[in-house]
Amino acid sequence: MCIICHLDLDAFFASVEERDKEWLRGKPIVVGADPNEGKGRGVVSTANYKAREYGIHSAMPISKAWQLSETARKKGYPPAEFLGVDFARYSETSERVMEIIRKYSSKIEQASIDEAYFEINSKSEIQNPKQIWENAEKIAKSIKTEIKVKERITASIGIGPNKLIAKIASDFKKPDGLTIIQEEDAEKFLEPMLIRKIPGIGPKTELLFSKKGIKTVKDLKRFSEAELYELLGKWGLELYEKIRGRDDSPLIESVEAKSIGEQETFDKDTSDPAFIMSRLEALCQGVFSRFLTEGFTNFRTVVITVRFADFETKSRARTFSKPPNDFKILYFEAMKMFMPFLDGRENLKQKLIRLIGVRIEKLV
Repeated sequence: MCIICHLDLDAFFASVEERDKEWLRGKPIVVGADPNEGKGRGVVSTANYKAREYGIHSAMPISKAWQLSETARKKGYPPAEFLGVDFARYSETSERVMEIIRKYSSKIEQASIDEAYFEINSKSEIQNPKQIWENAEKIAKSIKTEIKVKERITASIGIGPNKLIAKIASDFKKPDGLTIIQEEDAEKFLEPMLIRKIPGIGPKTELLFSKKGIKTVKDLKRFSEAELYELLGKWGLELYEKIRGRDDSPLIESVEAKSIGEQETFDKDTSDPAFIMSRLEALCQGVFSRFLTEGFTNFRTVVITVRFADFETKSRARTFSKPPNDFKILYFEAMKMFMPFLDGRENLKQKLIRLIGVRIEKLV
C-alpha cells in the first residue's frame, strides 16, 4: 500500500525573513517588489499570516498591498514590513528541507521551492491498514518537528491516497497543519469545498460554472461524465474523476529545470541607458546566483525580454554551440542583445521601457 504526502512550507519567503531578522518577529511581512509608497508596479511574492489578516496575499499588486497596510495603520495596527526577494537564501533553506524529507522517503517530487510530494510505503511487517496510516502520520509529524527544530520554520502536510487529495489536504489546516484523508473519505472530503479548490479550475472555468449555479464540488457532481466532456473536452473527463477524489498522477522524482530567469518592472518608464544597464547587470547576477545554487554547470541559451510603456513585449535569444558557465559571458550576451532596444534598430519610435528580463535555458 502506498500513501502520498504533500508538504507545503508556510508563507515560506516571509517565514525565512522572520527567522533570520529578529526585528521582524511578530510583525506583518510582505515579500516582493518595492511598494514605493503605493506607486510600485510589481507584485507580492509572499505575505505572512499577520499580513493576510489585512487582506494582503501573493500575486496581489504591490501598490494594493501598500494601500491595505496603510488602512490597517490608520486603524491603529502595525503597518506591514515590505522586503525584497532574496532567492538564494530561500533556495538554501529549501534544499535543507528536501534533505530532511529524503531521510524518510526514497521517492520525492519537488513541485516548487516551497512544496514537495513524497511517498510513504508501508513496512513489510505492517499489514493492518490502520497501522499503515498511523505510521504515515508518525513520519509526517517527525518531518514537521525536524523542520521546526532545524530550520525554525513551519510546514503543513496533507496525507492522502493520491497527489490530488494530499495537496488539497495540506492547505486544509494552515499554518503548521497536518491533515489525513483516507481513500474511503476522499470524496466526502471534497464535496463542501468551492470548486476553485480543485487544481486546474481557474477563473474562466469558475465563471462558466457559476453561471450555471455551481459553487461547490458537490454541486459540480450533478454533471455526468458526458456533460463535462461536452463542456470542457478532455479536461472534463479528468475533472469528473478529480471531483470524486480519484487521481492517478505519478510522482515525478526529478524534473529538469528548463530555465532560470528574473525580471524587473521599473518604478517609472525610462530610456536611461545607464540605469537600464545597471538593472540588467543586477538581473544577470541574480540569475547566475540561482544557476550556481541549484547545482547547474552550464547553460546553452540566453534570452532577454523587453516590455515597452505601451505593453508591447519583445524577446531575443542567443544559443551557444559550446555551453558557457561564466557570469561575464551571460552579462555580455544579454547586454549585446539589449543594446538595439535603446536605439532605432529595435526601437524605431524611441518608446520608453517598462520592464526587462533575463533568462537562461537548456541547463546542464
